[in-house]
Amino acid sequence: MSGHSKWSSIKHKKAAKDARRGKLFTKLIKEITVAARLGGGDVNANPRLRTAVLTARQNSMPADNIERAIKKGTGELEGVTYEEATYEAYGPGGVALLIQVLTDNRNRTVAEIRSLLTKHGGNMGAAGSVAWMFQKRGLITVERAGADEDRVMEVALEAGAEDVREAGDLLEVLTSPETFDAVREALEKAGITPASAEVTMMPSSTVAITGKAAEQMVRLLEALEDHDDVQSVSSNMDIAAEELERLSA
Repeated sequence: MSGHSKWSSIKHKKAAKDARRGKLFTKLIKEITVAARLGGGDVNANPRLRTAVLTARQNSMPADNIERAIKKGTGELEGVTYEEATYEAYGPGGVALLIQVLTDNRNRTVAEIRSLLTKHGGNMGAAGSVAWMFQKRGLITVERAGADEDRVMEVALEAGAEDVREAGDLLEVLTSPETFDAVREALEKAGITPASAEVTMMPSSTVAITGKAAEQMVRLLEALEDHDDVQSVSSNMDIAAEELERLSA
C-alpha cells in the first residue's frame, strides 16, 4: 500500500503549497455543492458534506465560498449541475486506476481523460474491469518522524480505527468510511497532525513498478489530478518511497 499512501501524502503537501490554489478551490467547491445536493445542507447530518467542508477549511477556503457552494447544492442559489462518474483504466506497467470526476459535460470529460491516458502510456478499461480491486476506506497518514507511534495507535484504535501500520516513513491509519471523521478528529485533538486524510478507494493488491513505467505513472497521475473535472484518482501502484519522492519532486 506504500505507493498509494505515499502519493496521498505527497499530493496533500503539493496542494498546501500550490500557487494555483484556485484550481484546488474549484474542485472543493464542486464536491461541497454535490454533497449538499445529494444529502442536504446540514453538515451534522451529511457526512460527505462534513468531510468536504473540513477539507476546504484546512485549505484556507473562505467561509463565504463554502456557504455559497452549499446553497448552490441545496438550490437556494442558482448554480451548475454536476454529474458524478467513475472511469476505470490501466496505467503504465498494468497499474489499475479508478478516476472519479464531477462534470457538467460527460462527453467532453471522457474524451479528455482518454486523451491523457493515451498520452502517458495508459488506456481506458471496460466497466467493471478494475473496480473489483478497490474498497472504500478512510486513509489517514502520519509522518513517523517526531511522532509517538504508540500514542498514534492508542488514540486511533480507541476512536474506531480498523488498523494502524507502518509504511516506510509514514504510519497508515485505516478506518471504515463511517468512522473516518471520528478518528481524524480524535488524532487532531490529541495534537497529532495528519500528513494526509481522505476517504478513498484502497486497492486490495498492488503492482510493483520501477524505472520508466514508474516515471510515466507519476506523470499520468499528475496530469489526471490537474484536470479540472477530476476529483480523485486511486491506483494500485507500488513504487519504492525513495523513487516516488524523487519522481514527484
